[in-house]
Amino acid sequence: MEYWDIYDSEKRVTGRKMLRNDWHMKPGEYHLTVLALIRDAAGRILITQRKADKEWAPLKWEIPGGVRAGETSEQAVLREVAEETGLRFAPEQGRCIHTYRSDSPAEQNNYFVDIYEFRGDFAQEDVKIQEDEVEGFRLATPQEVRALGEADDFLHYKRLAHVLPEGKVW
Repeated sequence: MEYWDIYDSEKRVTGRKMLRNDWHMKPGEYHLTVLALIRDAAGRILITQRKADKEWAPLKWEIPGGVRAGETSEQAVLREVAEETGLRFAPEQGRCIHTYRSDSPAEQNNYFVDIYEFRGDFAQEDVKIQEDEVEGFRLATPQEVRALGEADDFLHYKRLAHVLPEGKVW
């Protein structure tokens, strides 16, 4: 079983844990997730497609992410990127570019999301997806990600749209 830490409204760990995806959070309780905006040398973004058998958002496109209890945000994003894509980055190759908080008391699901940006010189052949979690992947331009988002086929798009680069290469 996988657990998440429970945070307070100021994003401080409370010392309590919850079963992952067990949406019975009390008011003022939050969990944390991380997302990784990974760009190649050409400025394309690595996106993955969720498995068809996922209970929530099957076959939707997304950027890699997730957190386990006991991890810091940075530890989680580095681990998730390595596990989900096979790409390994040093901490100094990435940075947290945005954090947002979502309050959804009706769903009993409140959370923080830290969005990291990583830059790398990697080829499509270097990507080794986590096949039990991911249907497939592609390197997409920011414009292609926007088109998927506007078609409601990209998770967290509304929260990510403003951090998408305008197609610039570093």
